[in-house]
Amino acid sequence: MSTVAVTELVEAHDVDLWRLLTDLTVRTRRFTGPVQVLTPGPFGPGTTWRETRSQPDGTALVEEFVVLGAEPPRRLVLGSRGAGVDYRITWTLRPVDRRPRGRTAVTVEQESVPTAPYGRVVALLLGGLAARAVERALRRDLADLAAAAASGATEAA
Repeated sequence: MSTVAVTELVEAHDVDLWRLLTDLTVRTRRFTGPVQVLTPGPFGPGTTWRETRSQPDGTALVEEFVVLGAEPPRRLVLGSRGAGVDYRITWTLRPVDRRPRGRTAVTVEQESVPTAPYGRVVALLLGGLAARAVERALRRDLADLAAAAASGATEAA
């Protein structure tokens, strides 16, 4: 198992950031690429969706996520299956101060658990390289979240 975590301060209240992370309509318009919701009903444990993200090299990456846990507006835990690896992504929102705009320390952590023998071999051979790629992706997600918050995406929904 490998774990990569990144923390950034975001100029927004935790409740606004929570909405950006959990309102799948807002995600589609402001945070990620197209989102296809696969389960009906309100957002919470069991909610499943597929999203298409543009990679830095221009290719599209389709990922499917399921909500494993949700503690509004503090903690969101997502699961995603990869080829030979299961991922667990945890978003933690911790208010830092209550200025009019607010400030929140946001930590996003990804745990990778190999589920097949080749997943373990790949992790062993490419561990450091993969960890750097994951860190870059998590930093990009945090930057997208901060940009969406700064643009007032929660008010436009």
